[in-house]
Amino acid sequence: MISQRGPPQTLITVCQDMALSHLNLLRPVLCRFLPSVVRSPLLTSSRVPSLPHTSCPALLPNYVRHYATKKSKAKAKGQTTKVNINAALVEDIISLEEVKEDMAAVLTTLKEDFSRNLSIRTSPGALDHITVTTKDGKFPLNQLGQISMKSPQLLVVNMTGFPEAMAAVTRALQDSSMGLNPEVEGTIIRVPVPKVTREHRENLVKLAKQFSNKAKDSLRKVRTNAVTRVKKSKEGVSEDTIHLIEKQIQQMADGYVADIDKQLATKTKELLG
Repeated sequence: MISQRGPPQTLITVCQDMALSHLNLLRPVLCRFLPSVVRSPLLTSSRVPSLPHTSCPALLPNYVRHYATKKSKAKAKGQTTKVNINAALVEDIISLEEVKEDMAAVLTTLKEDFSRNLSIRTSPGALDHITVTTKDGKFPLNQLGQISMKSPQLLVVNMTGFPEAMAAVTRALQDSSMGLNPEVEGTIIRVPVPKVTREHRENLVKLAKQFSNKAKDSLRKVRTNAVTRVKKSKEGVSEDTIHLIEKQIQQMADGYVADIDKQLATKTKELLG
């Protein structure tokens, strides 16, 4: 017999209570599932429906997803971690300052080669750097003959002081990288200077590239020699320290390679006009 102490519950009320009870049981599952759905790239903020209050505090921030742009990816890819080692830590292994000086000397030599060999303008000093090999040794041309400029297109080498070196000087002029064709008249060597044509300028650019490649080869030798010295000092030195020193040396070399490329670009622009 049904008690009459209170109003009977309807079937609808019972169903509502059961639905709410089951919904509460499903709430943790929904909190885990909904963020992945909301984060789908196919949805935009304007299409996301408003949700009722929920106990999932981390749900709303997930509506927006930030994608890396091509520019930011390229920037991140090009970044390299710089290594700076305390000189006192490695002074017993290798002097990084001496390695730096050797690399700087390579760059200085390149600048001198550019200045002496790749000038568009004619001057008596344009032949000073040419080395002449004689039976008594090697000498700069300006120590064996007196160089003068008769015109912008003609240099003259007076060999009165050392006539016995005439053949050696002529050969040195012909073998130089300047494309010279000397003419001998007694103790005088006439040296016509090539006209500054477009072809001549392009040949000078090729020569500049040869000088820069030679400098890079010299730089690699400095780096290789330094790394070899470091590897020979492994006894009593941790592998991590050796690796950091090698990385520092490579970093220094990379910096000077960049300087060589800058010098080449500047000289190329100057030669081509």
